Amino acid sequence: MKLDTVSNHSNVQASHMSHSDSIYEIHDERFRHLIVATAGLEELYSGCRWAEGPVWFADTQCLIFSDIPNQRMLRWVEGGGVSVFRSPSNFTNGNTRDRQGRLVSCEHGGRRVVRTELDGSITVLADSYQGKRLNSPNDVVVASDDGVWFTDPTYGILSDYEGYRAEPEQETRNVYRLDIRSGELAAVITDFGQPNGLAFSPDESRLYVADSASSHNPHAPRHIRVFDVIDGRRATNGRVFCNIDAGLPDGFRVDRNGNVWTSAADGVHCFAADGALLGKIRVPQVVANVAFGGVRRNRLFITATRSLYSVYLAINGI
Repeated sequence: MKLDTVSNHSNVQASHMSHSDSIYEIHDERFRHLIVATAGLEELYSGCRWAEGPVWFADTQCLIFSDIPNQRMLRWVEGGGVSVFRSPSNFTNGNTRDRQGRLVSCEHGGRRVVRTELDGSITVLADSYQGKRLNSPNDVVVASDDGVWFTDPTYGILSDYEGYRAEPEQETRNVYRLDIRSGELAAVITDFGQPNGLAFSPDESRLYVADSASSHNPHAPRHIRVFDVIDGRRATNGRVFCNIDAGLPDGFRVDRNGNVWTSAADGVHCFAADGALLGKIRVPQVVANVAFGGVRRNRLFITATRSLYSVYLAINGI
């Protein structure tokens, strides 16, 4: 187990909790204050081919998530199990909600970002840049000024498994910002191998973006980068925030204290805002994404290959 990512803030060695079958790995004492030692990992559903894109709806107390290869979006409700939310889904991947409570989704199949209106109709927000089709939008966040930020790698056009095979029309794999009022689409970051998950810090002064290019290039980095956000429109001063020591980073979320909870091959890794690896939650399947939810937003929902899991934490999501 690599421990070289532990900050000088702490010399704590990685350790398990008091019992050998604990799901937690402690790499920094700060992690103990973020977890509930007695809370176990709950498998809520199994039957996906590649579970992704979880988003919590607090007003209806349900979780929407994607099952990309199966062309469907699913809805989980406490006590009610899982039902189909939308099928076919056009190979929808990442999801979020805007400030008006509407669902915003990235479609591999349509190579576009769409919004589901309150009446159920679909509005296309973005499907091209400078007259050329997008690659395959992957994950999306909405800022407090209603700006829609999304990543556009090529995963949905590499094969017919998670989309439709096609040649990319964009020269680069970018992070975009859509001004929802003017309709202007800007490529704010253009130097990624494969930009994937993204999230803002609690005050939106920083933008975190995962690079998952190692999925097809073993020599590519396995890291999350962080950028300074200027005037809510530009991302500058990009630098490596953290490296993933198991698999690669995909989707992630930030809690109210600024800690980053990211997917990895062996579970969920938690990094402090200073980049130190605090600890891990071990999950038996490769994790794709996470989302905070529940009545108090202290329940971490985890989409991991075939299954949907959850675990209660001692910290709340934004």
